[in-house]
Amino acid sequence: MDSRSAPAVLAALVVALAGCATTPDPGEATSSLPAPPPPSAAPAPAPVPARPEPAQPQLAADPVRIADDLVLDEWLLRDPASTEAALQAAARRQQKAYRVLARHPEWDAITRPRVPEHLLDGYDRNIDARRQLAAMSGGRGRPTLPAWRIHPPPPVAELLGHYRAAEAASGVGWNYLAAINLVETAFGRIAGVSTAGAQGPMQFMPSTFAVYGDGGDIWSPRDSIMAAGRLLSANGFARDRDQALFRYNNDVRYVRAINQYAAVIAAHPAALAGYHRWDVYYVTTAGDVLLPIGYEAAEPIPVGEYLAANPQ
Repeated sequence: MDSRSAPAVLAALVVALAGCATTPDPGEATSSLPAPPPPSAAPAPAPVPARPEPAQPQLAADPVRIADDLVLDEWLLRDPASTEAALQAAARRQQKAYRVLARHPEWDAITRPRVPEHLLDGYDRNIDARRQLAAMSGGRGRPTLPAWRIHPPPPVAELLGHYRAAEAASGVGWNYLAAINLVETAFGRIAGVSTAGAQGPMQFMPSTFAVYGDGGDIWSPRDSIMAAGRLLSANGFARDRDQALFRYNNDVRYVRAINQYAAVIAAHPAALAGYHRWDVYYVTTAGDVLLPIGYEAAEPIPVGEYLAANPQ
């Protein structure tokens, strides 16, 4: 996700034959005996191909362990002494844990009491946001993977500068713009056109961007974030935030998910950086498939074909 090689069998046979060879009597002079031929070198065993590393972080099977490990990762993500490698690994496990736990509401009575009180609000919001987004798709996976490119997002500090600039210009809370950027394209990791034709890091229809983009580039992180601020402001964000978010994506479950992520981002200084380290998952008929940085498909790929070459 090991087998013995033929050379190993040959080596065993050589050892067995050597054990059957006749040896001289200890009292017999050996100086006149011909020197034995040098042993033939056994062929070196063929290298065993290394198993590809699974793309997804591996979690425990037990929901209690998943919850306990998630709490440890939440602590690690808040620890200023954590290395970048540790933060990256913790964020990836955190994301996978929330996806798994959200799929199992029957575990809530087991897992939720294991979360410390000061982490519980963020836990509840992450679980609920994931459930709202999953409900939007009806839980149905697709048999193919999308014609997307997955590339590294802009640095989190750069994105934060764009959110703050858009907030200053439009009055739309920077944390809401960040939450939209997270949900729509994983902070710009996804380069592709939606089934509805939306484009760019904030997923604008070209006709809408023409109105709110101020002559910018729909694929530019800054231009698209600024345009999102203008659009939400024009739709009355200051008067009725939820209605403005609903007009961005006409689904009350989307609005609820954005509100949940925005609240976590505002409440926890480390939350934005944690979300920024999350991967891109795509729900398929074979389950969640992680699309890593470097994934590129010019047309949809059958999920079985992809998984055969890219173990998860």
